[in-house]
Amino acid sequence: MSGLLGRAAAAVLRGPGAGLRGAGSAAGGGAAARLEALVKKDKVVVFLKGTPEQPRCGFSNAVVQILRLHGVRDFAAYNVLDDPQLRQGVKDYSNWPTIPQVFLDGEFVGGCDILLQMHQNGDLVEELRKLGIRSALLDHEGDQDSR
Repeated sequence: MSGLLGRAAAAVLRGPGAGLRGAGSAAGGGAAARLEALVKKDKVVVFLKGTPEQPRCGFSNAVVQILRLHGVRDFAAYNVLDDPQLRQGVKDYSNWPTIPQVFLDGEFVGGCDILLQMHQNGDLVEELRKLGIRSALLDHEGDQDSR
């Protein structure tokens, strides 16, 4: 899913009248700059409730499990329960109302539902490839083909 496609899908899912994040976002100048630095610092960034080792909600756990299925172990994870300003700030920054939130290469992808859909339809494998990350599912499929 290209950046443009991802933003368009997010706008559609948010509903009519919802605009894409721009310079005048509600996150505020300093908070928006901080969040921009966080999402661009690593190839895969997740804002979740809890930690990857101890997710505190089922949706956050599902995102972590999907990434693990693909062999993505090296990702930045930020626990929004530790910082209420971060929790609200990331929602304002992405213009997405729920946690968890996933960013790939600095671009907002979506939450648990979008990541699950990308996993199911194969888009996640392709997006990870664009980041230079080979999905472990490709190795697993190769093992099954050789049987």
